[in-house]
Amino acid sequence: MIIVGFVAVLTIPLLLVYYTYATDTSDQIRAEQISHVAKKIADAADSVYYLGEPSQTTIKVYIPSRIAEASVNGREVVFRIKTGTSVSDIVQLSSADMTGTLPASQGLYHIRIRAVENGVEISYK
Repeated sequence: MIIVGFVAVLTIPLLLVYYTYATDTSDQIRAEQISHVAKKIADAADSVYYLGEPSQTTIKVYIPSRIAEASVNGREVVFRIKTGTSVSDIVQLSSADMTGTLPASQGLYHIRIRAVENGVEISYK
């Protein structure tokens, strides 16, 4: 009985430490994935913007789980991600004035970036 109690006292803290590190690692991976997606979108928007109308490109991106919100606000690509205890913003700047929508649900998407008269229009399917 004493041995079982001793093993339980050692095992429970180790499981808590493992769970904490596993959660933190998943959050870091998700943040890096979204940061890469935001940079890819901003870079493509810059490229299309500088080439002018009727330029357009389509990029293929994977959106991971736990995205609270995704948007383009003027010259910013913004993703809000849910972490273990809070919500974090991933923001990437562009030279182009962007309008449109971005996906917030997990999955593989084709994002179309098209030059328009005063900026760039973003859509997805």
